[in-house]
Amino acid sequence: MANYESKNHRGYHRDRNQRPHQDQRRARQTERVQVEVGQRFPLTIKRMGINGEGIGYYKRMAVFVPGALTNEEAVVEVTSVATRYLRAKVHRIRKTSPHRVEPRDSYADQVGGFELEHLDYPAQLAFKRDVVAQALERYQPEGFHSYDLRPTLGMKDPYGYRNKAQFQVRRNAEGQVEAGLYAERSHDLIDLPTCSVQMPVTMTVMRAVVAMLQDLDMPIYDEEQKSGIVKTLVVRAAAHTDDVQLVFITNSPKLPHKRELLERIANELPQVTSVMQNINPGETSLVWGDDTRHLAGAEAITEKLGDLTFKLSARAFLQLNPAQTEVLYDEAKKALDLQPGQTVVDAYAGIGTIGLSLADVAAEVRGMEIIPEAVDDANANAAANGITNAHYEVGTAEDLLPKWVMAGFRPDAIVVDPPRTGLDATLIETILAIRPSKLVYVSCNPSTLAKDLVDLTTDYRVEYIQSVDMMPQTARCEAVVKLTRRQ
Repeated sequence: MANYESKNHRGYHRDRNQRPHQDQRRARQTERVQVEVGQRFPLTIKRMGINGEGIGYYKRMAVFVPGALTNEEAVVEVTSVATRYLRAKVHRIRKTSPHRVEPRDSYADQVGGFELEHLDYPAQLAFKRDVVAQALERYQPEGFHSYDLRPTLGMKDPYGYRNKAQFQVRRNAEGQVEAGLYAERSHDLIDLPTCSVQMPVTMTVMRAVVAMLQDLDMPIYDEEQKSGIVKTLVVRAAAHTDDVQLVFITNSPKLPHKRELLERIANELPQVTSVMQNINPGETSLVWGDDTRHLAGAEAITEKLGDLTFKLSARAFLQLNPAQTEVLYDEAKKALDLQPGQTVVDAYAGIGTIGLSLADVAAEVRGMEIIPEAVDDANANAAANGITNAHYEVGTAEDLLPKWVMAGFRPDAIVVDPPRTGLDATLIETILAIRPSKLVYVSCNPSTLAKDLVDLTTDYRVEYIQSVDMMPQTARCEAVVKLTRRQ
């Protein structure tokens, strides 16, 4: 929804005054529309929403239809009714989009992460640029109509790119161990024996370990009974070094049959160079716990990005698409256009991937991250690459940056790569207070990007937005924004 509460929005008073009338009109429309779950009706899809669903209108009410494409005509069946919108599923398609293709994965319409696999790839790239445009239209930051929205940078082969498989593990009704993803809007596990977007080695290891768990009759976690031990399997592969890390996420420190399990992994999966255990007890929405233990092999794996090598511990964040990560970071570096002698802050730094790539030009790089293991990795990565002018600390950007400024460190440039929730309000205030001449925003969520730009564009001008497809076949879109300080 539009950010009507933002006082930086030029149309704030106008929109605020109009909203009661709009609400009354919508309420009258809703009163006239009587719809029940299970009802079917024809629908023309007018556009696609930010989550990749088709959107049409039934008696002026928006209808969200997963799997439907722009300009398709379908008979849809209502699955849920809300005050101002409906959700529906495709019953049958009357008129098919020329951009529709057959998904490679049979379960693509059941689990998340495959929202666009039925859409041809050039159309996916166009959609992702449009998602950025939709977000800007919703929040309307300063001058958004004239922003340079560049065509999305995609892949030659948009499959087999994901370097990490993080699958839930459960036993089915027949007692067989399964590993996969939850069905949309549920905790029903869909077993994934294959997955076209994963790097092949991750699925080879995943399925072999599932078979081992079955053979050894390992105690698998049961959500309903809140008992059992093995909850999740994580397999991460390094694209440029052949390293593979396997992590067992468990309900307790105990790991029955550990010796036999590790022996089989060593004998049957020589490609696995690191085996770890992460303990995450009890019922929780979080996948990872705070306690990570070393079981076999190395404690980390090594990946290369450009000319630099990076150590990856089990919980360290790295983009899921190694090939496009280099594209994304090259775009960030190009947008920042750092000059010799300038200082830079690498906010939300992860393992230091962006900041360390700038160290050859910068006088000093400082970064921060909230996960201690990632900070350890970042500082170790700096040392391993012979970089002496970069330093990383544990903490949030909104806490550490003001402290650094108070101590006399005022950066010339800042690059931010926040989580999907966007920038913390305190960090935005700090950026606007210290006013670095250069600012680059690497975004994984166009909606929070557009929202943050409402505030940032009071002091900064958006030079361009370069979208990058980090996750083909999904509705997710990354973008690099070049901002320059207004005089």
